Amino acid sequence: QVQLLESGGDSVQAGGSLRLSCSTSGFSFSRHCVGWVRQTPGKEREGVAPIAGNMNTEYARSVEGRFTISRDNDRRTLHLQMDNLEPADTAMYFCAARIGYWYCGHLDEFTHWGQGTQVTVSS
Repeated sequence: QVQLLESGGDSVQAGGSLRLSCSTSGFSFSRHCVGWVRQTPGKEREGVAPIAGNMNTEYARSVEGRFTISRDNDRRTLHLQMDNLEPADTAMYFCAARIGYWYCGHLDEFTHWGQGTQVTVSS
């Protein structure tokens, strides 16, 4: 059974840093696209950063230069390093996978999702 489990969310002050992690099981992690998506109540989901099986990455303009996505294929774990956090980064952050595809498509093409980890940034 495919499982995705996020951790690392917390409440921090603006300018601080957090590192999110996503442990996975039930699929060949290194072969597939995985990524981070965030959502704030009342707003649509926003793709933060995907990373393809070939390690190709792309960042939302709102986080580019501040966030870094990485994957540890040996440990089947996805990470998101978030630096210089802003109040606008407050959201539930979800780990997602597009199983069956090494490349990443559109946001609605992710096939599996974790339950999320909350990030709250205060000013």
